[in-house]
Amino acid sequence: MAVYAIVHVDVNDAEEYAKYAAIAGPAVEKFGGEFLARGGECFHMEGQGRARNVIIRFKDMETAKTFYHSAEYQEALSYGIPAADREYTFVEGV
Repeated sequence: MAVYAIVHVDVNDAEEYAKYAAIAGPAVEKFGGEFLARGGECFHMEGQGRARNVIIRFKDMETAKTFYHSAEYQEALSYGIPAADREYTFVEGV
């Protein structure tokens, strides 16, 4: 069953976050992830939103978790987490 990473981000340090993005994109691709939304215009209809929103599809939960804990993505996070406020959630599809 497909799994979706839903990521909400407020970038606080664009230069450092660019380092994250340069590593994270190839890591997503390595694990078969597909970006369905990556930034772009968004409208927050309820609750508190974040400026940047990303949706990534993975083939299943195991692959998504393996990606997240991979050395490649953990390296990306070493730049991304200090440079932004984020929520990162995996959700099973229907």
